[in-house]
This record gives sequence, C-alpha cells and structure tokens, in this order.
Amino acid sequence: MQFEKSDRGTKYAELLQAFMDEEIYPAEPVYAQQMRDSGDPHFYPPVLDELKKEAKARGLWNLFSPHPETGPGLTNLEYAPLAEIMGRSLHLAPEATNCGAPDTGNMEVLTLFGTDEHKEKWLRPLLDGEIRSAFAMTEPAVASSDATNIQMRMERDGDDYILNGRKWWTSNALHRNCKVLIVMGKTDPSAESYRQQSMMVVPIDTPGVTIVRSLPIFGYQDREGHAEVLFENVRVPATALLANEGDGFLISQSRLGPGRIHHCMRSIGAAERALDLMIDRAKSRSTFGAPLADRANIQDWIAESRVEIEMVRLLTMKAAWLMDTVGNKHARVEIAAIKVAAPSMALKVIDRAIQVHGGGGLSDDFPLAEMFAQQRTLRFADGPDEVHKRVIARQEMRRRDKANA
Repeated sequence: MQFEKSDRGTKYAELLQAFMDEEIYPAEPVYAQQMRDSGDPHFYPPVLDELKKEAKARGLWNLFSPHPETGPGLTNLEYAPLAEIMGRSLHLAPEATNCGAPDTGNMEVLTLFGTDEHKEKWLRPLLDGEIRSAFAMTEPAVASSDATNIQMRMERDGDDYILNGRKWWTSNALHRNCKVLIVMGKTDPSAESYRQQSMMVVPIDTPGVTIVRSLPIFGYQDREGHAEVLFENVRVPATALLANEGDGFLISQSRLGPGRIHHCMRSIGAAERALDLMIDRAKSRSTFGAPLADRANIQDWIAESRVEIEMVRLLTMKAAWLMDTVGNKHARVEIAAIKVAAPSMALKVIDRAIQVHGGGGLSDDFPLAEMFAQQRTLRFADGPDEVHKRVIARQEMRRRDKANA
C-alpha cells in the first residue's frame, strides 16, 4: 500500500489549507452573525457567495470530481486529505468549494447515468455552483436501512411516470438554491428484490411535490434542511429516468462508495479540530490550583484521541487506495469499516473536548455541540452502523468458509 502524497495532491492540500486559514476560519463568525441577524434557520448568508468566488479564483472548485472534464481529476487517495481539511469547518468549507453532500454524489450520478438533457439542465448548473440538489430515498413508514423496503411507486403512464410516496431526511431540500431531486422508488414491485427500484430526476417545483417540514437534529435546524417530502401524483416525463428501470441499486452503489470516503475524512477533520480545541482549552483553564493540561486524565484523553484519529485515518486511506487500485467492489469491507469507525471515533474525541470545555462545550459559543450532532447523524447517514457491520461480518464468514473448504 502506497499512501505517499502525490505532487498534485500536495499542491492542492497546501492551496486548500491557505484558503481555510485566510478565508474560511475568518468567515465563521461572519457567517454566524448573518444567520443570527436573519432569524431564519434556512437563510442563505451572503458570505457564502464571497467564499465561493474566492475558491473559484484560487482553483479550489469541484475538487471531489474524478473526471478531468469537470474537476482536477483527483484520485480517492489524493482527495481524501482535502476532505479532511474541509471537515474542520463542515458548515462552510465543503459548500464554498462546491464539494458538499449530497451534491457531490448527485453530480457523480448525473455524470455516469444522466442523459445529455440531464447534464445540460442539471449537471452543468450544479458543477458551476448555480444550484443545489437533494437525494430522496429514506421513507418514514418503513425501515429504510433495508432499501428493498422502499414503497414509493413510480408507475408508467404513457410517456410519463406518476410518483406517489413520502420521503424524509431528504438533506438539502430546504436549501434556498435547491432546484432538483434525485428520487428512488419502485417501478416494478414484482421483479427480483434488487431490480424493483429505479431513480429519477425530479425538479423540486414539480406539481405534487410538497416540502412538509424540516426535521431538526438534536434541536438543530441545519441550514440546508433535512426535509420530509410528499409526492402526490407527481407526473414526470419518462426521460426523467436515470439509466434503466430496475437500475436503482446499481446507481446507488456507484454513488455511495466515494461519498463514504468523503464523509469519513471530513469526520477525521472534525476530530482534529476538536482535539485542537481540547488542548487549547486545557492549557487556558485551571482547577484546584493547577492547569487542566497537567491533569493525568486530560493528558490521557489527548493521547487516546491522537491514537484513535491516526488509526482511523490509516484505515480510511487504505480504503481510498483500494478503491483506486482494485475498485469499490473489492474495497467493500474497508469502506464499510471506515463508515463504522470514523463517526464513532469523532464522537469520542468531540465528547472529550466538550467535557474539557465544561458548560461552554454544550453551548453555541464553541462549535463542539453542533459538531457532535453532525457526527452522531453520520452513524445513520449512508446506512446505519448495523448495516455496515453486517457487510463486514458476512464477508469475514465467507473468508473462513473458503479457508476451511
């Protein structure tokens, strides 16, 4: 395994770090003030457009895209450290560089499976940062961790499809620039279980699409929203179909592999920032006549955090290297493993940092409480821990079966 940074990867990491230091971190209090002044949790703060303009000028745009025609064409191994850097300011850096979820996954889907019409109408504006998008799969009425349970119907009616169903946790649907949804539903309930589902491109303003509400996370209303969306006799042309009927699972797998690498490296970035905050706080506060940093338990937390971050980073980089060298299918165990390990590790580190900050760690005076909510969410996003553990366990049992045959 070769994890050494390429010259190209090193260059982008240096450029991105400078952007973070010179633009992103100074913009965080501006962003917070603009959000407070608006009184609207889904307000689009003007500072974001300023950051986007600067990111474009610095060549830090669409860094996620592996396709040279739409981005720098970085490998997973090259992009992973960049995602980590952006994870230190999760509410600003990914969107400022047009590398935010779920747009990255949706752009990849449209690149690989979209028609020329899809690419012209939706992919190009997404790549240019003119619009945002959302992904609608999870449903409130079924256990969506098993995607075969999805009940939304997509019924053919002449040259159209008619969509009926209810989705939730449709992240980004409340973003002021969200214009299009990629929706997963059933086109043929009688087909083999993994061939029943299809994906379609649905403009968010299509008649019959209703944003019911934005779901909070531990009381936080994320600016982009996590929407419950009702589809009532939504009519879309047959050209809305991505790839072919029954290709929903095929499309989702192409979307989720790279996305999980991105999530996990951003989690590592969040953990690194939490560790920095923990150390700074421990050095600046004293209890019972001595600095917190001199306490054995605090030093233990700092040491444990460093060890845990490094272990998860190495595992994630291994997964990225395997995806680049042997493909997503052969990196399945590692991709599942990092999705379990990274958010759990970040939660541990952030929790320790909250404890060191005392009551302040529970407030919005520091980013830790919101970071904790974000990382706890990731234990569900792109599949709950239990699904990934099931993948790992089944692969391990197959390995032993082969060894004992």
